[in-house]
Amino acid sequence: MLAINVERTASKGIAIGKAFLVERPQLKKVFDIIPDQEIATQIKRYEEAVHSAEKELSGLVAANAIFGAHLEMVKDIALYEGVITKIKDEKKCAEAALSATAAEFVFIFESMDDEYMRERAADIKDVSHRLMCILQGVKSNPFEGITEDVILIAQDLTPSDTVSMDLTHIKGFITQEGGITSHVSILAKGLGLPALVGVEGILGKVKQNDVVIMDAKEGTIILYPEDSTIQQYQNKIEEQRRQQEELAKLKTLPAITKDGRTVELCANVGGIKDIKKALEYGMDGVGLFRSEFLYMDNNHFPTEEEQFAIYKEAAQLCNGELTIRTLDIGGDKALSYYEFETEENPFLGWRAIRISLELKEVFKAQLRAILRASAFGEVRIMFPMIISVEELYDAKEVLEECKKELDREGISYNSEVEVGMMIETPASIILIEDFAREVDFFSIGTNDLTQYLLAVDRGNKKISHMYNSFHPAVLRSIKRVIDAGHQNSVKVGMCGEFAGDERAVKLLLGLGLDEFSMSASVLLNTKDIIRSTYYEEAKELADKACCKQTIAQVYNILDIHR
Repeated sequence: MLAINVERTASKGIAIGKAFLVERPQLKKVFDIIPDQEIATQIKRYEEAVHSAEKELSGLVAANAIFGAHLEMVKDIALYEGVITKIKDEKKCAEAALSATAAEFVFIFESMDDEYMRERAADIKDVSHRLMCILQGVKSNPFEGITEDVILIAQDLTPSDTVSMDLTHIKGFITQEGGITSHVSILAKGLGLPALVGVEGILGKVKQNDVVIMDAKEGTIILYPEDSTIQQYQNKIEEQRRQQEELAKLKTLPAITKDGRTVELCANVGGIKDIKKALEYGMDGVGLFRSEFLYMDNNHFPTEEEQFAIYKEAAQLCNGELTIRTLDIGGDKALSYYEFETEENPFLGWRAIRISLELKEVFKAQLRAILRASAFGEVRIMFPMIISVEELYDAKEVLEECKKELDREGISYNSEVEVGMMIETPASIILIEDFAREVDFFSIGTNDLTQYLLAVDRGNKKISHMYNSFHPAVLRSIKRVIDAGHQNSVKVGMCGEFAGDERAVKLLLGLGLDEFSMSASVLLNTKDIIRSTYYEEAKELADKACCKQTIAQVYNILDIHR
């Protein structure tokens, strides 16, 4: 028996199954240099492959919105012209031209500082692989013939993979590459399947059809398990199933403590499909609608009408508040249709509200769309990355300008729409009392806040262990925000990953957090913890934790062991 400890749990759960090692179709490497008279033929071959890929992807968009982005990549003029130029000028055949152009795009994405954008290189690889399979007449689905319970083990898994496979017998995912923002992580959570990512060397330690146990709750993989170990984990899986059945009974119940304090449990979403999924878990509303996906999964700045259609549908679907964060991209989160200048440190560069205030017409199109949608539900507007009161004034001024335009045009909207801001920078913490007099609500973004407060790049493996939201500086900052908000009748929520961390729920409850916003899959577990807790006891716990000087001391107070 061999036990492997894993740091990156992408989606929690326990599974047992035979190893299914994903073997990709063998594509021929083609480096042919073609004669002039062959150029037109190779261009036609590539254009036909693009047309076929468009048809395939159009059929997949309904299964997962990410294929909309893949469809745009196939159509992308830069990719198309790159391939055609190499065919014409360098006399490459279609396969060689595609391979060289895709490699250039992959290099650009993998060189970006932001983890999310680095992992979009996988999309480029996925799209180019699809095109290459079409060019060579090779089937691109390596998942045919799975007839028993398996755990998929791969170098990496793409969105196309997860749609191509029959999920009936898929019990979990293990990948050698990838991070917590990779597609396999996002999709595994959506599917409710366990996933472990970034497991170095796993492909060299397991063979096809070996029995594998994965415990994505504790971060453990067990190879060559003994019968007694298999039975032990089968019992755990049965217990896990019973727990899920019990949690499902909480769906329609409020998130209320034993002594009567009620909080809101909301979901972080990227689109309509996420909202529908979160409703199945009994969400109270949407605490974070990531509007940037409307921009990133497109080949142009989405128009006011395009955005309005999405926001309106979202508002009508929600059974509570819909908090839409305005465009939150940066120099490290590129848009295929807009050229950003290269920045030495994009996390401290031109991003989020700074971009919106400079690209005023783009900002106004979004604000008008959000305002119009506010006539159809409890819509709230949230500005990201605010560091000064002047910035907030400027953003609100543009909002007022949009309201006046809609008034003149006779278009309905909620004139009392609530306006809030993300708390994710040290500046926003220091000026929190000033901000509390200017907004209706705060939402604490612990992902960036922790990174900025501790000066730790969470994507840097060398120091990622230092990135910890239980750090006393982070906890005291959270407390300061909540206290300032409540003193000024400002509602305080949290939409960072910390809000859905079961180890932190009682602490955040005790600090007085009004709204927890998280991935839909952890809503019911969080509700269970809240309903099992006395608020007064949680307050005592939080007070003690905030007085501690080290993370270890905080862990001791909270009884955290890992």
